[in-house]
Amino acid sequence: MIFLYNIIIHIVYFFLRLIALLNPKIKLFVSGRKDTFQQLQIIEKEDRVFWIHAASLGEFEQARPIIEKLKQKYVNHKIVVTFFSPSGYEIRKNYDVADVVCYLPFDTRSNVKRFIQQIHPEYSIIVKYEFWPNLLQELKQTNSKTILISGIFRKEQSFFTWYGKWMRNFLPTFDHFFVQNNQSKDLLNTIGFSNVTVSGDTRFDRVYEILHQKNDLEAIELFKNNTYTIVAGSTWKEDEECIISYINKDASDKEKFIIAPHNIDAIKIETLRNAILEKTILYSERNNVDLKDYKVLIIDNIGLLTKIYSYANAAYVGGGLATGLHNILEPATYGVPVVFGGKKHTKFKEAVDLIKLGGCRTIINTEDFSTNFKKLKKDIQLRVSMGEINKKYVEEHIGATQFILHYISKTV
Repeated sequence: MIFLYNIIIHIVYFFLRLIALLNPKIKLFVSGRKDTFQQLQIIEKEDRVFWIHAASLGEFEQARPIIEKLKQKYVNHKIVVTFFSPSGYEIRKNYDVADVVCYLPFDTRSNVKRFIQQIHPEYSIIVKYEFWPNLLQELKQTNSKTILISGIFRKEQSFFTWYGKWMRNFLPTFDHFFVQNNQSKDLLNTIGFSNVTVSGDTRFDRVYEILHQKNDLEAIELFKNNTYTIVAGSTWKEDEECIISYINKDASDKEKFIIAPHNIDAIKIETLRNAILEKTILYSERNNVDLKDYKVLIIDNIGLLTKIYSYANAAYVGGGLATGLHNILEPATYGVPVVFGGKKHTKFKEAVDLIKLGGCRTIINTEDFSTNFKKLKKDIQLRVSMGEINKKYVEEHIGATQFILHYISKTV
């Protein structure tokens, strides 16, 4: 099977390079990897290296509390952070805690061999579910300690099927699995792995830390002007259709909106703006205007959303009607009631849990959106109750980072 895999991986990479000629995102995926080995040249043979790999931005946020604690404790080590996707790399490529931030090379034998030889990691930390066969095989042949953090396993994954034995053969690369729940531990136990700890999800530690940072944003304060405000974060087209309908048809006069789209492409931002009938301004236009006079503020840059959620009276988190739900823990940690799309959320444990507990609600269309946000606007006690549930849930799930750091301290 590995022979067939290697044939397929070369074919896929060939076609990706062709598609890159027409698709801007795939172009970033391909062209960004051309600089990887050059970026890694600052790693010298005598360096002791922590390597952390995250598929995209969400996984990076899970790794971030680990990275920052490692930086504090192991000051003589270098830290290499890699991404698989452009959406993670492009946003965090200037992350200054790491010595190198780059793309993970495509999973061919020659690529991963060169990569591992160049960074010679003392410790390899892989986030959640990045299982690349050639990479894991190469790591197994080194002296690197390798762990998985915030792992999630499901019975439909190939590891637990009759045809997945060839993939199971790569799992012994991991010295330890730190997983989010008992189901993941039980599944690994069924295929012979006992080196498993249910540590929880490090994202809880990350979002809990947000409470202790400086979250003030003068422009947001001026725009809000002590008015009831809905913050809609990481929105996709499907989410924005619901938001636009509510703003144009159902929103009250004493209600404001901050929209932070997932894609901040200028054309898409302008399309969104033109669809809104109320007075709207972009964040980039905030200077020399009276922000309190506007009803809608569109955030056309990155990196502010975690702070902006602190100004929300209610939040909508995007992705649940599109490709997959974004991070609901960011508004939840502030004690904010959260609504999200109910089509692509079931793989996120915190979303399922908080629906059951009553801290979150789901919508599937514009009517649902309007019904839920009208009720939240009217019912202060409901907002308080939902917010308290969310805040308590985050507080009860912190601590995964300490589990993992304790293990690393004993084995580094």
